[in-house]
Amino acid sequence: MRRTKKLVSALLTGTMVAGMVGSMAYAAEDTPLVVGVTNFNEKFSPLFAEQVYDNDVADIITPWLLTLDRSGLPVWNGIEGETREYNGTDYTYYGMADVTMTRNEETDETVYNFKLRDDIYFTDGVNLTADDVIFTIYALCDPSYDGNQTLYAQNIKGLKNYRANSTAADSVTEEKVAAALEEMPEGLKTNIVDQVITPLLTSEMAWCEENYEGFGMGSAIELYVASYALDEAYDPGEKTQEEVIADVVAMYDGDYATLGANYGDEETLASQAASVAETYLVEEMKANGEGEEVPNIEGVKKLGDYEVEITLNGYDATTPYRFNFGIVPMHYYGDESMYDYENNQFGFTRGDLSAMKEKSTKPLGYGPYKFVKYENKIVYLEANEDYFLGSPKTKNIQLKETDDSDKIPAVQQGTADISDPDGSKSAFEQIGDINGNGELNGDVINTVTTDNLGYGYIGINASTVNVGGDAGSDASKNLRKAIATVISVYRDVNIDSYYGEAAAVIDYPISNTSWAAPKKSDADYRTAYSVDVDGNDIYTADMTAEQKYEAAKQAALGYLEAAGYTIENGKAVAAPEGAKMSYEMMIGADGKGDHPSFGIIADAKKALGEIGIELIINDLSDTSQLYDSMSAHTTELWAAAWAADADPDMYQVYASNQPSNHYCIADPELDEIILEARTSDDQAYRKPLYKQALDIVIDWGVEVPIYQRQNCVVYSPERVNADSFTKDSTPFYRWVKDIALIEMN
Repeated sequence: MRRTKKLVSALLTGTMVAGMVGSMAYAAEDTPLVVGVTNFNEKFSPLFAEQVYDNDVADIITPWLLTLDRSGLPVWNGIEGETREYNGTDYTYYGMADVTMTRNEETDETVYNFKLRDDIYFTDGVNLTADDVIFTIYALCDPSYDGNQTLYAQNIKGLKNYRANSTAADSVTEEKVAAALEEMPEGLKTNIVDQVITPLLTSEMAWCEENYEGFGMGSAIELYVASYALDEAYDPGEKTQEEVIADVVAMYDGDYATLGANYGDEETLASQAASVAETYLVEEMKANGEGEEVPNIEGVKKLGDYEVEITLNGYDATTPYRFNFGIVPMHYYGDESMYDYENNQFGFTRGDLSAMKEKSTKPLGYGPYKFVKYENKIVYLEANEDYFLGSPKTKNIQLKETDDSDKIPAVQQGTADISDPDGSKSAFEQIGDINGNGELNGDVINTVTTDNLGYGYIGINASTVNVGGDAGSDASKNLRKAIATVISVYRDVNIDSYYGEAAAVIDYPISNTSWAAPKKSDADYRTAYSVDVDGNDIYTADMTAEQKYEAAKQAALGYLEAAGYTIENGKAVAAPEGAKMSYEMMIGADGKGDHPSFGIIADAKKALGEIGIELIINDLSDTSQLYDSMSAHTTELWAAAWAADADPDMYQVYASNQPSNHYCIADPELDEIILEARTSDDQAYRKPLYKQALDIVIDWGVEVPIYQRQNCVVYSPERVNADSFTKDSTPFYRWVKDIALIEMN
């Protein structure tokens, strides 16, 4: 459905006067709002955007199907709007659809119904309808889709069959997959070699090329052979890298398990092999005449011109967060002649998204701004006067690539109006100096800080730091808690030294941005690792810092003794079987101690040494070594940070069967709680469950929560109207969400 922009503009002008007073007056101005950003990857389509700032461009051009509020909760009534309180202020949130969720206990299905606004127009004047939503869903669920959206991983009814193009897919059970991998027919072996083993061994040669000198090797091939060749007598001679890769691939002969062990990530390779086996079995069944082709996704229905329904098997509280994608226009990214919903044609050739990818550098959307061009490291955006929530107040925006070190000076000097430097003690001091008042807000720069969607931590691997090889025993937990107790007591002084006001110490392994994070006002809140082996408080309110350090050491000795260590004269002198007197801490601090947690572990090293435990600090200039070791589950202790999501689901990080469970925590009770918390969207029900789960993680002694750092956005109050800038910004509701409301002075 098309209509001219002139008509759209005329209709909207009459309706926007009351809602956005003064917006049209400034819209005539040509002075652009300049935003200093880091860099672009030129993938501005919401289907394929990867980098942070590419995603910002995509989100501005194509707002999400399902909006989130400042707390990170879905806005279900986007058309009429929902008013919700945050930090003592009521805010009204609008979106492109009203969404209802219905659970059918009898059929064990969950249905999401999306009723779209009928007044959304792409910036070329074409009305956005259910057909565009259907087109977008099929693109995101296509077997060839390789972008960052994860809608395809949801348990949408019929999706598994559609992606395999066979009704036989649902009959391929985990037991059948396991049996096929055990039997390993020749065809399956070939597929695993081609799709799992060869790609990994090829990429590892590239990694060896970049890192062989750091391992004291003379060449990439030398490191590669030492790492992966199964034949100890193998001599590559004068062979090329490609020839060596082929030789090593042949050595494995489809043995993905051995390769996984050598690579250090058995779970991932096993998962990849299982996926290949599943596809193989489906193809075998199809070849034998079993199953029928699947022309559509059973659980995705178009109910009207502006209504779509998605049905999922079971229920998962995280599902709504997979609807945070923008809708792309079928007539632009696809082929209108190939769209016929009733006849299962969805606007593109199944299995081929190449035409959509080609449009990533020139996106088309329906948001407050339309893409003009990317030129000389600047993205140029122009106001969409027909935006369904009202004409933007500023006509032109430029997102300009800017070095991190130049972001604050750029706002000071006027080459940028808004930017987002790293929140740090030095950055905050720089802003205070520029303002001349020592404050983050002044005549030159205003600063908006929000907690980062993630947190810093120190991890302890239960599979390498334990007693007698039993990672979950009380003795093993006590060993880890001895180390964690000493580490945790040095958090306050060191985080303050590194970050100042830009970060705060946290006590639970969860980002403070989450609604599930325990609050200090909670009755059962407890400082991390603040009790001794008998459950008594280690510290008192009147203790000095030095007294706390000494108390932590004494508590650690108690834990060590309970773990089976021999204690003499206030020191551990002998370790129980399977434990050690020395452990390694890996930290990516550029080889020069430049890391928020470095001071903590340096102090902990000294204190632990005084009670007989050596902590070896391995300060890495190449952090890939740390991540490789974490993936291989060979680390003992390490310092890193987690990125978080809007939903507090703990499955990926802590579930026993997950490759990203770097702590190697394996606790049936924890697994049960995590899965139970997924079965409800009631925060009052879920929050106590997550508190139980967090307490179990602490009890295992595998993670020391360290800091919650802040992100910051700076802008010029001289050039940007401070009253128009986003209030109560959060990680889930950044200033970009209100970009249409920002007004220049």
